[in-house]
Amino acid sequence: MARLILSLDNQVLAEYNMTKERYTIGRLPDNDVRIDNPAVSGHHSLIINILNDSFLEDLNSTNGTYVNGKLIKKHALQHGDVITIGHHQLRFSDQQVNEPEQDEFEKTMVIPAGQQNTAQLAKAEAAADAAAAEAAASAEAGEADTADASPSANVKLDPEDAAALDDAPPARPQYEQVAPVAEPAAHTETTAGVDPKNIPNALPMAKLQVLSGAFAGRELELTKALTTLGRPGVQVAAVTRRAEGYYIVHVESGKPDDFPLVNGQPIGAQARKLTDNDVVQLAGVKMGFFVS
Repeated sequence: MARLILSLDNQVLAEYNMTKERYTIGRLPDNDVRIDNPAVSGHHSLIINILNDSFLEDLNSTNGTYVNGKLIKKHALQHGDVITIGHHQLRFSDQQVNEPEQDEFEKTMVIPAGQQNTAQLAKAEAAADAAAAEAAASAEAGEADTADASPSANVKLDPEDAAALDDAPPARPQYEQVAPVAEPAAHTETTAGVDPKNIPNALPMAKLQVLSGAFAGRELELTKALTTLGRPGVQVAAVTRRAEGYYIVHVESGKPDDFPLVNGQPIGAQARKLTDNDVVQLAGVKMGFFVS
């Protein structure tokens, strides 16, 4: 039996078992799937179930109906398709697809630790560490430039007065005590993943959503310190979680200088920091990077 899973901002709101031939989706109360939001038309979309097939049709809605990020008028639904209506999403799940087939994306694109080249991964992690350290150093340098700015650099003074101001030591009350600054607790992550609720000031969680091919609509949450993706011998990359953000780095390819693409541009041998809505192309598969 097929079903629809309604969500908003990654929070599941409702699930619908599709036992009827027709399902209407829209804002008005007479719809089978009601989405009470101004961005949704009164009668927005229609799903027709014929035997083992399901077909989605847009009912001339104001804001359109999207499947896996593409605007559609009519579409034959496949297991894992993500329908976007206004700000909400409906994931189409076909329970006739058995569980091993549902996990085919992970089996095909996510490379287990036991199948990874240790030397190549170490090199990739070193590149990510270097990029993260460079980003942190740049941020600290920017703060230092602001904090160390000379008073006379921003204020128009007589040259002698400005020189005296720069040379004068800062005044401090005789009995002032300066409290020691506690160092932040060290934070480590493991390849087993992390629970963001248990980490103070943790990075926002992020995911990759497949945008093309047979696995379009599938999502992969980036909960591990290192997630290795691709096809060995074709193209492999790693996405790493660092304090400064998420980085993608090339691991190996079957052809020389065949690097993954981010927004259509090769990332090269250096690690590349990912930002929300970036499009990654790896081993022929396009994936969107989204921050929760």
